[in-house]
Amino acid sequence: MGARYRVRAADLSDVPELAVIEPRCFSDPWSAAGFHEMLSAPYILGLIAEPRQRSIAGYLVARVVDEEGEILNLAVAPEHRRKGIGALLLESALHALRTRGVLAVFLEVRVSNQAAINLYQAKGFRPIGQRHGYYRRPVEDAMVLRWESAVAGLP
Repeated sequence: MGARYRVRAADLSDVPELAVIEPRCFSDPWSAAGFHEMLSAPYILGLIAEPRQRSIAGYLVARVVDEEGEILNLAVAPEHRRKGIGALLLESALHALRTRGVLAVFLEVRVSNQAAINLYQAKGFRPIGQRHGYYRRPVEDAMVLRWESAVAGLP
């Protein structure tokens, strides 16, 4: 289903639309300034999923440090959910990170977000810990997940 969407690199012109989608997806959203700062950094991978008409259906922001990556933000606009966009973005990010030499990718996810946990585990992420009180609004623990290219069967 995600084939109806294309994935491209995010750029600063996307910031206004990202800042509109973000609070629709998260209770403690990033600001436009936060997106601008992130997408301006050379160590950041930003991806956009969009349908044929140019509008943003979802996005992913990751950080790269040497051989490690971290998924900082993955969101799909509510009207585009259940169409494979999250999986498409995640697969695209893992491929892009691997081509940059990343061997392991980490992320945090709310312990109550079973849909996201299922997606991440289906793509090879495994739980490695928990951060108590990590999320602020509302306060909730985060599950820490790790993906390794060797475990995922990549060279």
